[in-house]
Amino acid sequence: QVQLVESGGGLVQAGGSLRLSCSASGGTFRLFVMGWFRQAPGKEREYVSAISWRGGYTYYADSVKGRFTISRDDAKNTVYLQMNSLKPEDTAVYYCARRRGTLGIPTTQSGDYDTWGQGTQVTVSS
Repeated sequence: QVQLVESGGGLVQAGGSLRLSCSASGGTFRLFVMGWFRQAPGKEREYVSAISWRGGYTYYADSVKGRFTISRDDAKNTVYLQMNSLKPEDTAVYYCARRRGTLGIPTTQSGDYDTWGQGTQVTVSS
């Protein structure tokens, strides 16, 4: 049974940076697409970013493009989300997720991901 554990969230001022990490235990991490999603209070969960297996391709929501960077270290079974120039509207619980099935194509739909972490809170103050 694969488990995903996020870390790195916290409180930061607008314009600041945070780096989220998501460590996977079990499974063959390197064969799976990984994604980041977020959910703000009173809002639906939304896609943030995804990275292909092998890490050659990265994808971002328009709202974070140019500010966030996703990466992975398959030797450490970890995916990262570097978040720069944070804005108050980035405040949310951030979740990492593993896409269903190996060697898949990154997607923006949460329903395509079948393994989720518990989430880490990111709060950006103005």
